[in-house]
Amino acid sequence: MPGSGGNGERRISGPRLIALVGPFQSGKTTLLESILVRSGGIAREGRVSEGTSVGDGSAEARAHVMSVEANIASVDYLGDRYTFVDCPGSVEFLHDMKAALPVCDAAVVVCEADERKIPALQVILRELEDLRIPRFLFLNKIDQATMRVRETLQMLQPASRAPLLLRQIPIWQQGIATGFIDLALERAFVYREHAPSAVIDVPAGDVPREKDARYSMLEKLADYDDELMEELLADIEPPRDRVFDDLAKELRGGYVVPLLIGSADRGNGVTRLLKALRHEAPGVAMTRERLGVAETGPALAQVFRTIHTAHGGKLSVSRVLRGAFADGATVISSRGAEERIAGLSRLMGATATKHTQAVEGDTLAFGRMDAVATGDAITEGKAAPKPLTQTSVAQPVHVFALGVKDRKDEVRLNAALAKLVDEDPSLVFLQDQETGELKVMGQGEMHLRVSLERLAARFGVHVEAHKPHIGYRETIRDSVSVRGRHKKQTGGHGQFGDVAITIAPRARGEGFAFDEDVHGGAVPRQYFSSVEAGAIDALSRGPLGFPVVDVAVTLNDGSYHTVDSSDMAFRSATKIAMAEALPKARPVLLEPILSVEIAVPSEHLSRATGLVSARRGQILGYDARPGWDGWELLNTQIPAAEIGDLIVELRSATAGVGSYTAKFDHLAELSGKAADHVVAQRHHELHNGD
Repeated sequence: MPGSGGNGERRISGPRLIALVGPFQSGKTTLLESILVRSGGIAREGRVSEGTSVGDGSAEARAHVMSVEANIASVDYLGDRYTFVDCPGSVEFLHDMKAALPVCDAAVVVCEADERKIPALQVILRELEDLRIPRFLFLNKIDQATMRVRETLQMLQPASRAPLLLRQIPIWQQGIATGFIDLALERAFVYREHAPSAVIDVPAGDVPREKDARYSMLEKLADYDDELMEELLADIEPPRDRVFDDLAKELRGGYVVPLLIGSADRGNGVTRLLKALRHEAPGVAMTRERLGVAETGPALAQVFRTIHTAHGGKLSVSRVLRGAFADGATVISSRGAEERIAGLSRLMGATATKHTQAVEGDTLAFGRMDAVATGDAITEGKAAPKPLTQTSVAQPVHVFALGVKDRKDEVRLNAALAKLVDEDPSLVFLQDQETGELKVMGQGEMHLRVSLERLAARFGVHVEAHKPHIGYRETIRDSVSVRGRHKKQTGGHGQFGDVAITIAPRARGEGFAFDEDVHGGAVPRQYFSSVEAGAIDALSRGPLGFPVVDVAVTLNDGSYHTVDSSDMAFRSATKIAMAEALPKARPVLLEPILSVEIAVPSEHLSRATGLVSARRGQILGYDARPGWDGWELLNTQIPAAEIGDLIVELRSATAGVGSYTAKFDHLAELSGKAADHVVAQRHHELHNGD
């Protein structure tokens, strides 16, 4: 067990970085607004619904009335500087959270008494647990609560591996929470609208509830403090300072998750939250230790967000983990890139204030470091620093094919896309060599739509999005022998090639094979490679309109002319033969089948299996998701043509948390009306030059 409390661990000075995280629409941005008003960072509180909040300041966030990127705001409170990172709650935009969390000192997890959001809360808490980030739970919307707080605690507990520790209990009047009792302070507070709560005596009728709840809190703390356990067994009241020391120590160690209550919309519970952060949250020294960074050495910072501004250029939002950086200093990144800092800025949403220095613990935007990317460590040392984090980007689950509306935008498109990916590494752009399509892949339909809105609004490049082509193939069922002759006389040397070939099907996945069975020099050996090349040319598009696979071609016979035969003539003769043979060999359409592993909460398993079945999918089995209580992994195979909007329906069926990974597995025959439709569509595209 950890050592006993009472060692004065609580108060830490220096700048702190705090993440505001939680499920979608739990009230994080509203809480940030309340914090900024209460701490004096802004004079007047804005509202998310009216587009006047500091957070969600981008045009895209305000248009969709949701956080679509991390928002950063710094304030001073009682002599300490705090930077808050308000992270999106939608699973489609969690990449910003994942980049920021490793360098945060603590997190405030905003949640509510809504059983439907428990899986989403579990996803957030799992990320924090894996990174060992100390965390508070802020039970928001207490003014709308319909169940007792202990019942809510029991409902929320399965989402957290660590015990949830009730720090406050509400004071109820006629079923409405009008205030709260702080179990550590043993004081009562009455809520005031958008103002600090007023201290009152604990109401006489609530004293038994307070005593019982406080004892339960101390019992949980005593699980990690032998001395406190002995005092409780001896019925000795522990000193209040000792209780606060234990709260700080066990929060920082991740042994417990304190739960505070309030209403961000009314500004209730905000002051006590700030006080808890001030006295109990760790500082940069503990974050540095968690990341394995030595206390001494050259100045070191981590870039966790990249922003391209219209007038200020590129901003690299960075947490200083050691030392200090001055404007104009030369730094080297973990990728070995050298850059000069061109400006330091403290952010308040979309507003930036110039500074001359970034000190240890600070979170500032470093200007115009073009070769530095999100996730890079930077230092003033001589050698490139080792990467501090290994943030993995989730596999894309949704894809659009893109085309520019105006051809003159093609020149600017690549530069604009590079900036989008610089800001958001979870985006993937690629040029499909087979179809020629430019594809964008990301974490969901909204993620991609917001990215394209940014492309238009910030970079002036307008694109049209449509479903990408599916990588259909075709093969043959029968063996066919044919002869192909290419003869042309144009004056001087002519062209002559004559081949007899057999084409035959191969087993699925065996690919193309070429052989020759020529006797008596009917076709000189020097032309064998040309015959093979002609066969490969012909397989690039079969009679159904798609590349042909799993075919064997054998050269059996032929003839040649000593003057007019050439590599090109035999290549052309082979293509003529193949064009005749392929339609006769009973061509069949092949569609790509993906191996898809779907992760869903157990209560949504039946809905997930229904989605798979409705998409011509095959369910291979399912099992418990390792390390995730109450989750299942569903192993399936689904045609690529059916995967398009799977993530949209899957999230709709699982309260926004279902996910999947997919990879190509095999090609399977497609016949009947489905195949006829695909072939007809393909011939239409080819006829119209698509």
